[in-house]
Amino acid sequence: MAEKKAGVIVILSSPSGAGKTTLVKKISLRKKYKISISHTTRKPRANEKNGRDYFFVNKKKFLKLIKNNKFLEYAKVFKNYYGSLKETVIQNLVNGENVIFDIDWQGTEQIKKKKLKFKIITIFILPPSKKELFKRLLKREQKDKKIAKERMKQFKKDVTHWINYDFAVINDDVEKCYKLINNFINLQKKSNLKLKYNKKIIKDHVDYLINSNS
Repeated sequence: MAEKKAGVIVILSSPSGAGKTTLVKKISLRKKYKISISHTTRKPRANEKNGRDYFFVNKKKFLKLIKNNKFLEYAKVFKNYYGSLKETVIQNLVNGENVIFDIDWQGTEQIKKKKLKFKIITIFILPPSKKELFKRLLKREQKDKKIAKERMKQFKKDVTHWINYDFAVINDDVEKCYKLINNFINLQKKSNLKLKYNKKIIKDHVDYLINSNS
């Protein structure tokens, strides 16, 4: 009997509000990837459910999980902790399931440093403009300008990490963005080399995002 082929890790990261969660759900639904559901200490949003979107836990429980070395990766983002359980992820990969992550650059760096035996494909999502990003954040945060502005303050620091990813894409149209990501994943799964793409377009766009007022 042939040995079961191990799954692949796919990581999507972005500045808050750029659309990575929507894209992760779309890829999971269409490609049947397992979403790595993170534990978090933040409060659920109105449309979120425990066990579907996140595992919502208190800070004491989260810190205990850190102490017991239960996380594959974890990070503190906007005063809240987020982390992916090691055991669940590894078991899915061993069983041949592809696992997709919706995490920030801090978690991505931790996973890459683990030197896992599984293939890792990393993708960074960029918004079309600061104006559009702020609009998305306001919609997501139920028009709470204070929270949206807090997220925007972190934007410049987050966006510069695109260079450390295998692929970066501008999310100006979610369907087009999905197709570009899906094509890249399919090609990268077949190759042992890091695929090249036009980084100048991305660099110019990042410069525009950092320096523009809108």
